[in-house]
Amino acid sequence: MRNITVSVDDETYRQARIRAAEMDTSVSALVREYLRDLTRTLDREPESEGEKAQRLERLNKVIEDISKNHPDFNMAENLPRDELYDRRAIC
Repeated sequence: MRNITVSVDDETYRQARIRAAEMDTSVSALVREYLRDLTRTLDREPESEGEKAQRLERLNKVIEDISKNHPDFNMAENLPRDELYDRRAIC
């Protein structure tokens, strides 16, 4: 197994630690799982039913978190391309 170094801002790290604690895991495990999911292909490593269920559960938690913390956000709303990539609008 390889060790890697990832730099993130303090707030992202704090939020990642909170999320990892809520999920009873570590930030390293979350990053490892994300990279594994990112690099997985159906030919090389098919996703098991348990992994599918875990991925769906994580997705539902993210959607729930967005709905809770950003009640005015409409996930179905289509933004014009220039607004979608306007970094100033995020702040």
